[in-house]
Amino acid sequence: MSTFVEQVGSFFYIINPNTTTFEHVEEVPNYVNDAVPVFIAFLVLELLVGLATGKQTARFNDGITSLGHGIVYETCKSFSHRLLTRGFELWGYAWLYEYRLIDLDWSSPLTWWVAAIGVDFVYYWTHRATHEIDFIWAAHQVHHSSEDYNFNTAIRQSMFQRIFALGFHQPLALLGVPLPAVVVHMHFNLLFQFWIHTELVDDCGPLEWVFNTPSHHRVHHGANKWCLDKNYAGVLIIWDRIFGTFEKERRDEKIVYGLVDQPQSFNVMWLQFFYFGEVLTKARGMSSWGDSLRAVFYGPGWAPGAPRLGDPDGFPDVRAPRGKYDPQMPLLDKVYVGTHFFVALVIQQVLTVKLATFNWLTVVLFVAFLLVSIGLIGAMYDGWWWAPLLEAARCAAYVAYARSTPVTDYPLVDAALLLYFAASTLMWTSRSLAVVRAGIKTAKLE
Repeated sequence: MSTFVEQVGSFFYIINPNTTTFEHVEEVPNYVNDAVPVFIAFLVLELLVGLATGKQTARFNDGITSLGHGIVYETCKSFSHRLLTRGFELWGYAWLYEYRLIDLDWSSPLTWWVAAIGVDFVYYWTHRATHEIDFIWAAHQVHHSSEDYNFNTAIRQSMFQRIFALGFHQPLALLGVPLPAVVVHMHFNLLFQFWIHTELVDDCGPLEWVFNTPSHHRVHHGANKWCLDKNYAGVLIIWDRIFGTFEKERRDEKIVYGLVDQPQSFNVMWLQFFYFGEVLTKARGMSSWGDSLRAVFYGPGWAPGAPRLGDPDGFPDVRAPRGKYDPQMPLLDKVYVGTHFFVALVIQQVLTVKLATFNWLTVVLFVAFLLVSIGLIGAMYDGWWWAPLLEAARCAAYVAYARSTPVTDYPLVDAALLLYFAASTLMWTSRSLAVVRAGIKTAKLE
């Protein structure tokens, strides 16, 4: 078990190779999940620094949406681990490793460094593909859908991200990189990318030439025309400099964060899926099979007659200021949403810890409950009329399950949660009846 200081160091790739080298993949810790306390500490620190300096670093509605995406991502990752041990994106790696061209000693520091650079190189091309292939962008756009730029944004990930990473890491097997080393550096590569999602760090001096930094990554998240398809790096910005995708942050033009065509929603589950419909609609609207395939496999900005990634001159020229989607809700509803979000986080951690001991039905129930819970928070912010009805049903379902089955294995915690969900069921049933009555009354008037 690593210490808190070691966990903080892992966010900056300050790691001891001797303690992070393993012979068998089953021995590799879940570094990302273990670092949850550090994630929380960074989120709080950014908020406090923002308050102290008079900068608004986060909004509650956008922040809780980003964190909701993080829970959905971790839930689906746990589910994929149950299916394929270490995830879909590394499927076939062990088999391909048997045909390796080079033998690298798993315990050698050289192998550790080769794996670190190899995983980062693969990340560059994986990330670039998510921007340059429309149906993969349909998943990755989730990460760019926040109009704020902060540590919360780093957690906003697609539930399908790991699926579309299939095939990118496998060539490392032929180069003799052991699977445990790849898994280790996939964790640390992801952790490094957390701290670069902030506006509080301005310039990192000489480090800007070699490493990805907040300045470089702010450009990547911009919807401004000059920001599009730039700075794909994970840890080393040298890949962008080598392959011609580097763009320096401009001081004379404020970056507008979010998507070029910004969706007006905080519903996590809708944001996870909506762009797949956009791709399908675009493909079906083409006049030939060839163009339909190009709509799927070319860039998001492609149109018939344009280059593969689209014609930059035809892209919308997004500039600041651009109004942000910012629906509000009463303070008590915010408290309710925040409390149930915390409960969802607890349940997600229970799922992660007990995954190996749960039967399949229990796993499916936990996953379904978490996805519905997170989706409903955004639906409430968006004001969807059916949200109170589904929330009442969700809370009632928890009561029905938890009455006879402990959820956390802590009797007092389970009793408190059962009582809270029972009270929530009554409250939302009452609100649902009000919604139904209002609907009936409106129907009669019409």
